[in-house]
Amino acid sequence: MKLTVLTENTASGEFMAEFGLSYFIEYDDKNILFDTGHTDVFLRNAKILNINIEQLKTVVLSHGHWDHGNGLKYMYNKELICHPNVFVKRYRKNDKINIGLDLSYEELKKRYNVKVSKEPYSITDNIIFLGEIPRLNSFEAQTTTFIDENRNEDFVMDDSALAIIVNKELVVVSGCSHSGICNIVEYAKKVTGLERVKAVIGGFHLAEVNRQTKETIKYFREQKVRNVLPSHCTKLPALAAFYTEFEINHVKTGMVFKF
Repeated sequence: MKLTVLTENTASGEFMAEFGLSYFIEYDDKNILFDTGHTDVFLRNAKILNINIEQLKTVVLSHGHWDHGNGLKYMYNKELICHPNVFVKRYRKNDKINIGLDLSYEELKKRYNVKVSKEPYSITDNIIFLGEIPRLNSFEAQTTTFIDENRNEDFVMDDSALAIIVNKELVVVSGCSHSGICNIVEYAKKVTGLERVKAVIGGFHLAEVNRQTKETIKYFREQKVRNVLPSHCTKLPALAAFYTEFEINHVKTGMVFKF
């Protein structure tokens, strides 16, 4: 399995960066774009890497936030796989700024073959969109800083991920982990029936070295995850804690990971 970072918060070399996430995944005779960031940075970096996005057929959206899905407006005529709630209008509590997608469901249906699912959806035999993640532990997804258009608290129930089976081990790819990265990994294990986790990469939605960060590090240590790669919405204090424990790589645009 090969994963190329097209959009990330941090640039490397000649590549551009923005606050967002987009991965190009090649595996199981399938190419998948996982998230798009919020501008055309993913397309510009793909061009430098000689990746032809026009020939790509499948896009997976991890959740309906601007920094993961507004790049959708730069593409047409592809399959789009996502949770049905990605189209909810949503805002930050403190300043009421819109953090949802620019394109509505109706507009996206004109551009894409949209497939929505709350249940796990098999893209190939070895690549599974997890759908809605059960939130079972006591330290993740307990609070939220978002509200929806009806002023209800928005816990981003559409937050999902990919479970990828590589040589009978799991590679878990997350967007922002609003549902909790440990909840995501546990659900990936349940859906696939596999226990061994080879790698976890993506946004972990951790900021401080608080209980959630400490419990997450403990969980990954107990699971003996060999490749821990927090990125995007994982802030510096949490990243430093992960570095101390796992000597992690700093994920940047243009980087290529093979699992």
